Amino acid sequence: MFCYQCEQRAKGSGCTSIGVCGKDQDTSVLQDLLIHMAKGISMYAKQARELGARDQEIDVFVIKALFTTVTNVNFDPRRLAELIREGTDLKERARRLYEDACAKAGKSPLSLKGPAEWVPKGDLAMLIEQGKAITDNERSLAETLGQDRAGVRDLILFGLKGAAAYVDHAQILGVEDHQVYADFHKILDFLTLSDPSMDELLGAALRTGELNIRSMALLDKANTSAYGDPIPTPVRITPISGKAILISGHDLKDLEELLKQTEGKGINIYTHGEMLPAHGYPELKKYKHLVGNYGSAWQNQREEFDKFPGAILMTTNCIQKPKESYKDRIFTTGLVAWPGVRHIEDRDFAPVIEAALAEGGFTEDQSEKTILTGFGRASLVGAADKVLDLVKEGKIRHVFLIGGCDGARSGRSYYTELAKAVPDDCVILTLACGKYRFNKLDFGEIDGIPRLLDVGQCNDAFSAVQLAVMLAEKLGTDVNSLPLSLVLSWYEQKAVAILLSLLHLDIKNIRLGPTLPAFISPQVLEVLVEKFGIMPITTPEEDLKAILGA
Repeated sequence: MFCYQCEQRAKGSGCTSIGVCGKDQDTSVLQDLLIHMAKGISMYAKQARELGARDQEIDVFVIKALFTTVTNVNFDPRRLAELIREGTDLKERARRLYEDACAKAGKSPLSLKGPAEWVPKGDLAMLIEQGKAITDNERSLAETLGQDRAGVRDLILFGLKGAAAYVDHAQILGVEDHQVYADFHKILDFLTLSDPSMDELLGAALRTGELNIRSMALLDKANTSAYGDPIPTPVRITPISGKAILISGHDLKDLEELLKQTEGKGINIYTHGEMLPAHGYPELKKYKHLVGNYGSAWQNQREEFDKFPGAILMTTNCIQKPKESYKDRIFTTGLVAWPGVRHIEDRDFAPVIEAALAEGGFTEDQSEKTILTGFGRASLVGAADKVLDLVKEGKIRHVFLIGGCDGARSGRSYYTELAKAVPDDCVILTLACGKYRFNKLDFGEIDGIPRLLDVGQCNDAFSAVQLAVMLAEKLGTDVNSLPLSLVLSWYEQKAVAILLSLLHLDIKNIRLGPTLPAFISPQVLEVLVEKFGIMPITTPEEDLKAILGA
Protein backbone atom coordinates (compact mmCIF):
# COMPACT_ATOMS: atom_id res chain seq x y z
CA MET A 1 0.00 0.00 0.00
CA PHE A 2 0.92 3.63 -0.27
CA CYS A 3 -1.25 6.40 1.14
CA TYR A 4 -0.38 10.00 1.90
CA GLN A 5 -3.78 11.63 1.50
CA CYS A 6 -4.19 12.74 5.14
CA GLU A 7 -2.14 15.03 7.36
CA GLN A 8 -1.13 12.24 9.74
CA ARG A 9 0.61 10.05 7.14
CA ALA A 10 3.43 7.97 8.62
CA LYS A 11 6.90 9.52 8.91
CA GLY A 12 5.60 12.65 7.21
CA SER A 13 5.78 10.96 3.80
CA GLY A 14 3.18 8.19 3.58
CA CYS A 15 1.79 4.98 5.07
CA THR A 16 3.22 1.84 3.47
CA SER A 17 2.29 -1.05 5.78
CA ILE A 18 -0.74 0.11 7.74
CA GLY A 19 -2.46 3.47 7.84
CA VAL A 20 -2.12 5.74 10.83
CA CYS A 21 -5.92 5.87 10.56
CA GLY A 22 -6.10 2.09 11.05
CA LYS A 23 -6.56 1.22 7.37
CA ASP A 24 -4.91 -2.10 6.52
CA GLN A 25 -3.27 -3.04 3.25
CA ASP A 26 -6.29 -4.91 1.90
CA THR A 27 -8.57 -1.93 2.51
CA SER A 28 -6.04 0.47 0.98
CA VAL A 29 -5.54 -1.42 -2.27
CA LEU A 30 -9.28 -2.04 -2.65
CA GLN A 31 -9.86 1.69 -2.28
CA ASP A 32 -7.29 2.29 -5.02
CA LEU A 33 -9.14 -0.27 -7.13
CA LEU A 34 -12.47 1.48 -6.51
CA ILE A 35 -10.99 4.79 -7.66
CA HIS A 36 -9.61 3.03 -10.76
CA MET A 37 -13.11 1.72 -11.42
CA ALA A 38 -14.61 5.21 -10.97
CA LYS A 39 -12.15 6.63 -13.49
CA GLY A 40 -13.16 3.98 -16.02
CA ILE A 41 -16.84 4.75 -15.56
CA SER A 42 -16.20 8.47 -15.93
CA MET A 43 -14.26 7.94 -19.15
CA TYR A 44 -17.40 6.52 -20.74
CA ALA A 45 -19.78 8.90 -18.96
CA LYS A 46 -17.82 11.94 -20.17
CA GLN A 47 -17.99 10.80 -23.78
CA ALA A 48 -21.70 9.96 -23.47
CA ARG A 49 -22.51 13.36 -21.98
CA GLU A 50 -20.81 15.11 -24.87
CA LEU A 51 -23.41 13.40 -27.04
CA GLY A 52 -26.28 14.37 -24.76
CA ALA A 53 -26.64 11.08 -22.86
CA ARG A 54 -26.48 10.69 -19.08
CA ASP A 55 -27.47 8.17 -16.43
CA GLN A 56 -28.41 9.20 -12.90
CA GLU A 57 -27.32 5.94 -11.29
CA ILE A 58 -23.90 6.17 -12.92
CA ASP A 59 -23.48 9.76 -11.73
CA VAL A 60 -24.40 8.94 -8.14
CA PHE A 61 -22.16 5.87 -8.02
CA VAL A 62 -19.04 7.81 -9.00
CA ILE A 63 -19.69 10.31 -6.21
CA LYS A 64 -20.26 7.46 -3.76
CA ALA A 65 -17.05 5.72 -4.86
CA LEU A 66 -14.98 8.85 -4.32
CA PHE A 67 -16.50 9.60 -0.90
CA THR A 68 -16.03 6.00 0.24
CA THR A 69 -12.24 6.42 -0.04
CA VAL A 70 -12.03 9.60 2.06
CA THR A 71 -9.98 9.10 5.23
CA ASN A 72 -11.84 7.42 8.10
CA VAL A 73 -14.90 6.33 6.10
CA ASN A 74 -14.81 2.69 5.03
CA PHE A 75 -12.42 0.17 6.59
CA ASP A 76 -14.32 -2.97 5.53
CA PRO A 77 -12.77 -4.93 2.60
CA ARG A 78 -15.96 -6.89 1.97
CA ARG A 79 -18.09 -3.80 1.59
CA LEU A 80 -15.46 -2.27 -0.71
CA ALA A 81 -15.51 -5.43 -2.83
CA GLU A 82 -19.30 -5.13 -3.12
CA LEU A 83 -18.92 -1.56 -4.38
CA ILE A 84 -16.30 -2.63 -6.93
CA ARG A 85 -18.65 -5.32 -8.27
CA GLU A 86 -21.50 -2.79 -8.40
CA GLY A 87 -19.17 -0.48 -10.31
CA THR A 88 -18.33 -3.25 -12.77
CA ASP A 89 -21.97 -3.49 -13.82
CA LEU A 90 -22.27 0.28 -14.05
CA LYS A 91 -19.13 0.60 -16.15
CA GLU A 92 -20.64 -1.81 -18.65
CA ARG A 93 -23.84 0.24 -18.54
CA ALA A 94 -21.82 3.42 -19.13
CA ARG A 95 -20.10 1.79 -22.10
CA ARG A 96 -23.48 0.88 -23.64
CA LEU A 97 -24.78 4.38 -22.92
CA TYR A 98 -21.85 5.84 -24.85
CA GLU A 99 -22.11 3.40 -27.74
CA ASP A 100 -25.87 3.95 -28.07
CA ALA A 101 -25.31 7.71 -28.06
CA CYS A 102 -22.72 7.28 -30.81
CA ALA A 103 -25.13 5.21 -32.87
CA LYS A 104 -27.82 7.88 -32.56
CA ALA A 105 -25.32 10.57 -33.56
CA GLY A 106 -23.95 8.51 -36.49
CA LYS A 107 -20.46 8.40 -34.95
CA SER A 108 -18.03 5.58 -34.37
CA PRO A 109 -17.26 5.09 -30.66
CA LEU A 110 -13.72 5.58 -29.47
CA SER A 111 -11.84 2.57 -28.16
CA LEU A 112 -11.21 3.67 -24.58
CA LYS A 113 -8.28 2.07 -22.76
CA GLY A 114 -6.79 2.02 -19.26
CA PRO A 115 -9.38 2.16 -16.47
CA ALA A 116 -12.19 1.94 -19.04
CA GLU A 117 -11.17 -1.57 -20.12
CA TRP A 118 -10.26 -2.95 -16.67
CA VAL A 119 -12.42 -5.82 -15.37
CA PRO A 120 -12.37 -7.51 -11.95
CA LYS A 121 -11.53 -11.18 -11.54
CA GLY A 122 -12.66 -13.72 -8.99
CA ASP A 123 -13.27 -13.48 -5.29
CA LEU A 124 -12.15 -11.02 -2.61
CA ALA A 125 -8.61 -12.44 -2.50
CA MET A 126 -8.21 -11.99 -6.27
CA LEU A 127 -9.61 -8.46 -6.10
CA ILE A 128 -7.01 -7.63 -3.47
CA GLU A 129 -4.26 -8.93 -5.76
CA GLN A 130 -5.62 -6.81 -8.60
CA GLY A 131 -5.70 -3.85 -6.25
CA LYS A 132 -2.04 -4.36 -5.39
CA ALA A 133 -1.22 -4.32 -9.11
CA ILE A 134 -3.19 -1.08 -9.61
CA THR A 135 -1.43 0.52 -6.64
CA ASP A 136 1.95 -0.51 -8.05
CA ASN A 137 1.04 0.84 -11.49
CA GLU A 138 -0.02 4.16 -9.97
CA ARG A 139 3.27 4.45 -8.08
CA SER A 140 5.20 3.65 -11.28
CA LEU A 141 3.28 6.34 -13.14
CA ALA A 142 4.04 8.75 -10.30
CA GLU A 143 7.74 8.05 -10.67
CA THR A 144 7.48 8.66 -14.42
CA LEU A 145 5.63 11.93 -13.91
CA GLY A 146 8.04 13.06 -11.23
CA GLN A 147 7.30 14.38 -7.75
CA ASP A 148 5.89 17.71 -8.90
CA ARG A 149 3.37 16.53 -11.46
CA ALA A 150 2.42 13.42 -9.49
CA GLY A 151 1.78 15.54 -6.42
CA VAL A 152 -0.54 17.95 -8.24
CA ARG A 153 -2.34 15.01 -9.84
CA ASP A 154 -2.99 13.61 -6.37
CA LEU A 155 -3.98 17.07 -5.12
CA ILE A 156 -6.72 17.05 -7.77
CA LEU A 157 -7.90 13.54 -6.86
CA PHE A 158 -8.00 14.33 -3.15
CA GLY A 159 -9.92 17.53 -3.87
CA LEU A 160 -12.45 15.55 -5.89
CA LYS A 161 -12.88 13.14 -2.99
CA GLY A 162 -13.61 16.01 -0.62
CA ALA A 163 -16.07 17.67 -2.98
CA ALA A 164 -17.81 14.31 -3.52
CA ALA A 165 -18.66 14.18 0.19
CA TYR A 166 -20.65 17.41 -0.12
CA VAL A 167 -22.39 16.31 -3.32
CA ASP A 168 -23.34 13.01 -1.65
CA HIS A 169 -24.94 14.77 1.34
CA ALA A 170 -26.84 17.14 -0.97
CA GLN A 171 -28.04 14.31 -3.22
CA ILE A 172 -29.39 12.43 -0.20
CA LEU A 173 -31.59 15.48 0.49
CA GLY A 174 -32.74 15.61 -3.15
CA VAL A 175 -30.61 18.53 -4.36
CA GLU A 176 -28.47 17.89 -7.44
CA ASP A 177 -26.86 19.65 -10.38
CA HIS A 178 -26.26 17.60 -13.50
CA GLN A 179 -23.41 19.88 -14.55
CA VAL A 180 -21.65 19.11 -11.26
CA TYR A 181 -21.80 15.41 -12.09
CA ALA A 182 -20.54 16.17 -15.61
CA ASP A 183 -17.54 18.05 -14.26
CA PHE A 184 -16.62 15.21 -11.92
CA HIS A 185 -16.54 12.92 -14.94
CA LYS A 186 -14.43 15.40 -16.90
CA ILE A 187 -11.81 15.78 -14.21
CA LEU A 188 -11.65 12.04 -13.46
CA ASP A 189 -11.22 11.43 -17.18
CA PHE A 190 -8.39 14.01 -17.21
CA LEU A 191 -6.68 12.08 -14.40
CA THR A 192 -6.33 9.06 -16.71
CA LEU A 193 -3.88 10.95 -18.95
CA SER A 194 -0.41 9.44 -18.82
CA ASP A 195 1.60 12.60 -19.52
CA PRO A 196 -0.25 15.80 -18.52
CA SER A 197 1.73 19.03 -18.40
CA MET A 198 2.17 21.00 -15.19
CA ASP A 199 0.09 23.84 -16.61
CA GLU A 200 -2.72 21.41 -17.43
CA LEU A 201 -2.54 19.94 -13.94
CA LEU A 202 -2.59 23.31 -12.19
CA GLY A 203 -5.54 24.36 -14.33
CA ALA A 204 -7.42 21.20 -13.40
CA ALA A 205 -6.63 21.80 -9.71
CA LEU A 206 -8.25 25.23 -9.84
CA ARG A 207 -11.23 23.80 -11.76
CA THR A 208 -11.58 21.29 -8.94
CA GLY A 209 -11.69 24.20 -6.50
CA GLU A 210 -14.42 25.86 -8.55
CA LEU A 211 -16.32 22.57 -8.69
CA ASN A 212 -16.12 22.31 -4.90
CA ILE A 213 -17.63 25.77 -4.50
CA ARG A 214 -20.64 24.62 -6.49
CA SER A 215 -20.71 21.41 -4.46
CA MET A 216 -20.75 23.34 -1.17
CA ALA A 217 -23.46 25.62 -2.56
CA LEU A 218 -25.56 22.54 -3.37
CA LEU A 219 -25.23 21.27 0.17
CA ASP A 220 -25.99 24.70 1.63
CA LYS A 221 -29.18 24.76 -0.44
CA ALA A 222 -30.05 21.19 0.54
CA ASN A 223 -29.57 21.72 4.27
CA THR A 224 -31.33 25.07 4.48
CA SER A 225 -34.22 23.97 2.23
CA ALA A 226 -34.83 20.93 4.42
CA TYR A 227 -34.12 22.36 7.87
CA GLY A 228 -34.23 26.17 7.58
CA ASP A 229 -31.45 28.70 7.91
CA PRO A 230 -29.33 28.10 11.03
CA ILE A 231 -29.80 30.60 13.82
CA PRO A 232 -27.46 31.36 16.75
CA THR A 233 -28.24 28.75 19.37
CA PRO A 234 -26.76 27.93 22.79
CA VAL A 235 -26.02 24.20 22.97
CA ARG A 236 -25.76 22.31 26.22
CA ILE A 237 -22.42 20.49 26.59
CA THR A 238 -23.16 18.73 29.87
CA PRO A 239 -25.40 15.64 30.00
CA ILE A 240 -28.78 15.20 31.63
CA SER A 241 -30.16 12.06 33.21
CA GLY A 242 -31.75 9.44 30.98
CA LYS A 243 -31.15 6.93 28.21
CA ALA A 244 -28.92 8.28 25.45
CA ILE A 245 -27.79 7.99 21.83
CA LEU A 246 -24.72 9.79 20.51
CA ILE A 247 -24.68 10.62 16.78
CA SER A 248 -21.45 11.62 15.03
CA GLY A 249 -20.56 12.61 11.49
CA HIS A 250 -22.06 15.11 9.07
CA ASP A 251 -25.30 13.73 7.58
CA LEU A 252 -28.28 15.77 8.81
CA LYS A 253 -30.77 13.39 7.17
CA ASP A 254 -29.53 10.58 9.42
CA LEU A 255 -29.98 12.82 12.46
CA GLU A 256 -33.50 13.78 11.39
CA GLU A 257 -34.54 10.16 10.93
CA LEU A 258 -33.01 9.19 14.27
CA LEU A 259 -34.90 12.00 15.98
CA LYS A 260 -38.17 10.89 14.39
CA GLN A 261 -37.67 7.26 15.35
CA THR A 262 -36.74 8.04 18.97
CA GLU A 263 -39.46 10.61 19.63
CA GLY A 264 -41.49 9.64 22.68
CA LYS A 265 -39.23 6.74 23.62
CA GLY A 266 -37.49 8.45 26.54
CA ILE A 267 -34.12 8.60 24.79
CA ASN A 268 -32.03 11.79 24.68
CA ILE A 269 -30.02 12.48 21.54
CA TYR A 270 -26.55 14.05 21.75
CA THR A 271 -24.42 15.23 18.85
CA HIS A 272 -20.69 14.62 18.59
CA GLY A 273 -17.96 16.16 16.45
CA GLU A 274 -19.12 17.73 13.19
CA MET A 275 -22.78 17.10 14.05
CA LEU A 276 -22.68 19.96 16.59
CA PRO A 277 -23.91 22.64 14.09
CA ALA A 278 -27.15 20.67 13.62
CA HIS A 279 -28.47 22.37 16.76
CA GLY A 280 -28.76 25.65 14.84
CA TYR A 281 -31.28 24.37 12.24
CA PRO A 282 -34.90 25.26 13.17
CA GLU A 283 -36.41 22.02 11.85
CA LEU A 284 -34.01 19.96 13.96
CA LYS A 285 -34.15 22.23 17.02
CA LYS A 286 -37.87 21.51 17.37
CA TYR A 287 -37.14 17.99 18.64
CA LYS A 288 -36.99 18.46 22.41
CA HIS A 289 -35.01 15.27 22.94
CA LEU A 290 -32.09 16.71 20.93
CA VAL A 291 -30.59 17.82 24.21
CA GLY A 292 -26.97 18.74 23.62
CA ASN A 293 -23.47 17.99 22.41
CA TYR A 294 -21.20 15.43 24.04
CA GLY A 295 -17.44 15.25 23.68
CA SER A 296 -15.25 16.98 21.15
CA ALA A 297 -13.51 16.19 17.86
CA TRP A 298 -13.21 12.84 16.11
CA GLN A 299 -9.70 11.95 17.31
CA ASN A 300 -10.89 11.79 20.92
CA GLN A 301 -13.73 9.38 20.25
CA ARG A 302 -12.16 6.22 21.68
CA GLU A 303 -11.95 7.77 25.14
CA GLU A 304 -15.23 9.69 24.85
CA PHE A 305 -17.26 6.81 23.42
CA ASP A 306 -15.89 4.50 26.10
CA LYS A 307 -17.42 6.77 28.76
CA PHE A 308 -20.73 7.40 26.96
CA PRO A 309 -23.44 5.28 28.65
CA GLY A 310 -25.58 4.67 25.57
CA ALA A 311 -25.60 3.73 21.88
CA ILE A 312 -23.43 5.45 19.26
CA LEU A 313 -24.22 6.04 15.58
CA MET A 314 -21.55 6.97 13.01
CA THR A 315 -23.06 8.58 9.91
CA THR A 316 -20.05 9.57 7.79
CA ASN A 317 -16.29 9.73 8.02
CA CYS A 318 -14.32 10.06 11.27
CA ILE A 319 -14.70 6.54 12.68
CA GLN A 320 -11.71 5.07 14.51
CA LYS A 321 -11.10 1.46 15.50
CA PRO A 322 -13.68 0.87 18.25
CA LYS A 323 -12.64 -0.36 21.65
CA GLU A 324 -14.07 -3.70 22.70
CA SER A 325 -15.76 -1.91 25.60
CA TYR A 326 -18.25 -0.23 23.23
CA LYS A 327 -18.02 -2.27 20.02
CA ASP A 328 -21.39 -3.92 20.73
CA ARG A 329 -23.15 -0.54 21.03
CA ILE A 330 -21.63 1.39 18.13
CA PHE A 331 -23.33 1.31 14.71
CA THR A 332 -22.50 2.60 11.23
CA THR A 333 -24.78 3.76 8.44
CA GLY A 334 -24.42 5.11 4.90
CA LEU A 335 -20.94 4.71 3.44
CA VAL A 336 -19.08 4.44 6.75
CA ALA A 337 -18.09 0.91 7.82
CA TRP A 338 -15.77 -0.99 10.14
CA PRO A 339 -15.36 -4.79 10.14
CA GLY A 340 -17.40 -6.37 12.92
CA VAL A 341 -19.47 -3.24 13.59
CA ARG A 342 -23.20 -3.56 12.91
CA HIS A 343 -24.26 -1.59 9.82
CA ILE A 344 -27.69 0.03 9.53
CA GLU A 345 -29.39 -0.09 6.13
CA ASP A 346 -32.18 2.20 4.93
CA ARG A 347 -32.05 4.32 8.11
CA ASP A 348 -33.91 1.71 10.17
CA PHE A 349 -32.40 2.64 13.52
CA ALA A 350 -34.33 0.10 15.59
CA PRO A 351 -31.10 -1.76 16.60
CA VAL A 352 -29.57 1.53 17.79
CA ILE A 353 -32.67 2.33 19.84
CA GLU A 354 -32.71 -1.17 21.32
CA ALA A 355 -29.04 -0.84 22.34
CA ALA A 356 -29.69 2.55 23.93
CA LEU A 357 -32.59 1.22 25.98
CA ALA A 358 -30.40 -1.67 27.18
CA GLU A 359 -27.74 0.70 28.54
CA GLY A 360 -27.96 2.57 31.83
CA GLY A 361 -27.80 6.06 30.38
CA PHE A 362 -26.75 9.09 32.42
CA THR A 363 -27.83 8.73 36.04
CA GLU A 364 -27.99 12.44 36.93
CA ASP A 365 -27.98 15.93 35.50
CA GLN A 366 -24.65 17.72 35.42
CA SER A 367 -24.41 21.47 35.99
CA GLU A 368 -25.52 23.17 32.78
CA LYS A 369 -22.86 24.66 30.49
CA THR A 370 -23.44 25.85 26.94
CA ILE A 371 -21.59 26.94 23.83
CA LEU A 372 -22.93 28.95 20.89
CA THR A 373 -23.36 27.64 17.36
CA GLY A 374 -25.58 28.41 14.36
CA PHE A 375 -23.93 31.41 12.66
CA GLY A 376 -24.82 30.16 9.19
CA ARG A 377 -24.91 32.12 5.97
CA ALA A 378 -28.18 33.95 6.66
CA SER A 379 -27.07 35.00 10.14
CA LEU A 380 -23.67 36.13 8.90
CA VAL A 381 -25.09 38.08 5.98
CA GLY A 382 -27.70 39.61 8.28
CA ALA A 383 -24.93 40.82 10.58
CA ALA A 384 -22.72 42.09 7.74
CA ASP A 385 -23.81 45.74 8.00
CA LYS A 386 -23.22 45.85 11.75
CA VAL A 387 -19.83 44.18 11.38
CA LEU A 388 -18.99 46.68 8.65
CA ASP A 389 -19.98 49.60 10.88
CA LEU A 390 -17.85 48.25 13.72
CA VAL A 391 -14.91 47.88 11.33
CA LYS A 392 -15.34 51.46 10.13
CA GLU A 393 -15.59 52.70 13.74
CA GLY A 394 -12.39 50.85 14.61
CA LYS A 395 -14.15 48.63 17.14
CA ILE A 396 -13.37 45.53 15.09
CA ARG A 397 -9.76 45.70 13.99
CA HIS A 398 -9.49 42.33 12.25
CA VAL A 399 -11.39 39.14 11.50
CA PHE A 400 -9.65 35.77 11.80
CA LEU A 401 -10.98 32.58 10.24
CA ILE A 402 -9.42 29.88 12.43
CA GLY A 403 -10.77 26.44 11.66
CA GLY A 404 -10.67 23.32 9.57
CA CYS A 405 -10.05 19.66 10.34
CA ASP A 406 -8.75 18.66 13.74
CA GLY A 407 -6.38 15.76 14.35
CA ALA A 408 -4.16 14.06 16.88
CA ARG A 409 -0.73 15.10 15.63
CA SER A 410 1.28 17.30 17.96
CA GLY A 411 1.37 20.96 16.97
CA ARG A 412 -2.38 21.48 16.85
CA SER A 413 -2.27 23.30 20.18
CA TYR A 414 -1.09 26.18 17.97
CA TYR A 415 -4.74 26.87 17.08
CA THR A 416 -5.79 27.04 20.71
CA GLU A 417 -2.95 29.39 21.58
CA LEU A 418 -3.59 31.55 18.52
CA ALA A 419 -7.29 31.94 19.34
CA LYS A 420 -6.45 32.83 22.94
CA ALA A 421 -3.92 35.41 21.79
CA VAL A 422 -6.21 37.16 19.28
CA PRO A 423 -6.72 40.70 20.66
CA ASP A 424 -10.04 41.67 22.21
CA ASP A 425 -10.85 44.03 19.32
CA CYS A 426 -10.82 41.15 16.80
CA VAL A 427 -13.46 38.59 15.81
CA ILE A 428 -12.87 34.87 15.19
CA LEU A 429 -14.88 32.90 12.64
CA THR A 430 -14.56 29.14 13.02
CA LEU A 431 -15.88 26.03 11.34
CA ALA A 432 -15.40 22.26 11.14
CA CYS A 433 -14.06 20.14 14.00
CA GLY A 434 -11.01 22.39 14.37
CA LYS A 435 -13.31 24.60 16.46
CA TYR A 436 -13.07 22.14 19.34
CA ARG A 437 -9.58 23.41 20.03
CA PHE A 438 -11.11 26.57 21.53
CA ASN A 439 -14.90 26.68 21.22
CA LYS A 440 -15.50 26.12 24.94
CA LEU A 441 -13.54 29.25 25.87
CA ASP A 442 -15.32 32.52 26.64
CA PHE A 443 -14.29 35.20 24.13
CA GLY A 444 -16.93 37.77 25.02
CA GLU A 445 -18.57 40.26 22.62
CA ILE A 446 -17.97 43.46 20.69
CA ASP A 447 -21.10 45.66 20.82
CA GLY A 448 -23.37 42.61 20.79
CA ILE A 449 -21.39 40.66 18.19
CA PRO A 450 -19.90 37.49 19.74
CA ARG A 451 -16.15 37.44 19.25
CA LEU A 452 -16.35 33.72 18.39
CA LEU A 453 -18.75 32.88 15.56
CA ASP A 454 -19.24 29.17 14.87
CA VAL A 455 -20.14 29.05 11.17
CA GLY A 456 -20.80 25.29 11.13
CA GLN A 457 -19.42 22.19 9.43
CA CYS A 458 -16.48 22.15 7.02
CA ASN A 459 -18.80 22.62 4.03
CA ASP A 460 -20.01 25.85 5.64
CA ALA A 461 -16.78 27.45 4.44
CA PHE A 462 -19.20 28.47 1.69
CA SER A 463 -20.99 30.71 4.20
CA ALA A 464 -17.74 32.32 5.36
CA VAL A 465 -16.73 33.01 1.78
CA GLN A 466 -20.13 34.56 1.05
CA LEU A 467 -19.69 36.90 4.02
CA ALA A 468 -16.21 37.91 2.86
CA VAL A 469 -17.44 38.59 -0.67
CA MET A 470 -20.35 40.69 0.64
CA LEU A 471 -18.10 42.75 2.93
CA ALA A 472 -15.69 43.35 0.05
CA GLU A 473 -18.52 44.50 -2.22
CA LYS A 474 -19.87 46.87 0.42
CA LEU A 475 -16.40 48.35 0.89
CA GLY A 476 -15.82 48.58 -2.85
CA THR A 477 -12.68 46.44 -2.65
CA ASP A 478 -11.61 42.82 -3.09
CA VAL A 479 -11.48 40.04 -0.51
CA ASN A 480 -7.69 40.23 -0.23
CA SER A 481 -7.93 43.86 0.90
CA LEU A 482 -10.26 43.08 3.81
CA PRO A 483 -9.01 43.01 7.41
CA LEU A 484 -9.39 39.24 7.18
CA SER A 485 -6.86 36.44 7.68
CA LEU A 486 -7.35 32.73 7.13
CA VAL A 487 -5.46 30.34 9.40
CA LEU A 488 -6.50 26.82 8.47
CA SER A 489 -5.88 23.37 9.88
CA TRP A 490 -6.16 20.42 7.54
CA TYR A 491 -6.47 16.70 8.03
CA GLU A 492 -8.30 15.02 5.16
CA GLN A 493 -9.61 15.51 1.66
CA LYS A 494 -12.48 17.89 2.35
CA ALA A 495 -9.94 20.37 3.67
CA VAL A 496 -7.98 19.90 0.43
CA ALA A 497 -11.12 20.67 -1.59
CA ILE A 498 -11.77 23.84 0.43
CA LEU A 499 -8.17 24.98 -0.01
CA LEU A 500 -8.49 24.54 -3.78
CA SER A 501 -11.73 26.55 -3.68
CA LEU A 502 -9.99 29.42 -1.90
CA LEU A 503 -7.17 29.33 -4.45
CA HIS A 504 -9.72 29.36 -7.28
CA LEU A 505 -11.19 32.51 -5.72
CA ASP A 506 -7.66 33.97 -5.72
CA ILE A 507 -7.70 34.40 -1.95
CA LYS A 508 -4.13 35.02 -0.88
CA ASN A 509 -1.88 34.70 2.17
CA ILE A 510 -3.58 31.66 3.67
CA ARG A 511 -1.71 30.11 6.58
CA LEU A 512 -1.89 26.31 6.62
CA GLY A 513 -0.90 23.73 9.21
CA PRO A 514 0.01 21.98 11.34
CA THR A 515 2.16 20.55 8.53
CA LEU A 516 2.03 21.01 4.78
CA PRO A 517 0.67 18.17 2.59
CA ALA A 518 3.24 15.52 1.67
CA PHE A 519 1.96 15.53 -1.93
CA ILE A 520 2.95 19.19 -2.37
CA SER A 521 6.58 19.15 -3.53
CA PRO A 522 8.95 22.04 -2.75
CA GLN A 523 8.73 23.23 -6.35
CA VAL A 524 4.92 23.24 -6.37
CA LEU A 525 4.95 24.98 -2.99
CA GLU A 526 7.12 27.70 -4.53
CA VAL A 527 4.46 28.20 -7.20
CA LEU A 528 1.71 28.41 -4.58
CA VAL A 529 3.76 30.82 -2.49
CA GLU A 530 4.55 33.02 -5.48
CA LYS A 531 1.03 33.08 -6.91
CA PHE A 532 -1.15 32.82 -3.78
CA GLY A 533 1.07 33.59 -0.80
CA ILE A 534 0.37 30.19 0.80
CA MET A 535 2.51 29.81 3.91
CA PRO A 536 2.95 27.32 6.74
CA ILE A 537 1.99 28.37 10.24
CA THR A 538 4.91 29.31 12.50
CA THR A 539 4.13 30.32 16.09
CA PRO A 540 1.02 32.15 17.33
CA GLU A 541 3.16 35.13 18.38
CA GLU A 542 5.00 35.42 15.08
CA ASP A 543 1.90 34.92 12.95
CA LEU A 544 -0.15 37.46 14.91
CA LYS A 545 2.67 39.99 14.61
CA ALA A 546 2.87 39.42 10.85
CA ILE A 547 -0.91 39.70 10.42
CA LEU A 548 -1.57 42.69 12.66
CA GLY A 549 1.75 44.42 12.21
CA ALA A 550 2.26 44.83 15.92
